[in-house]
Amino acid sequence: MAKGGDVLTMLIPNGGWIITGNEYEGINFLECEPITKKQYTDGFAQYDAWKAEQDADKASAKSALLAKLGITEDEAKLLLS
Repeated sequence: MAKGGDVLTMLIPNGGWIITGNEYEGINFLECEPITKKQYTDGFAQYDAWKAEQDADKASAKSALLAKLGITEDEAKLLLS
């Protein structure tokens, strides 16, 4: 379940906001253009698909890097430990 901060990170990735709780009324827009309550509310419905896409992109980039290096994930873990 997405939280208010998760949704704001998706909608305003460069930050500039503070949120208290998960309600729109708890958002203070500091250094960014404010979003509407509807955009915020709709963001909860969009978050899961957005997060899944972000995770898939990250996994793809990780696989590509491992392939480029010619090592397995376990071998990479050994190098980083």
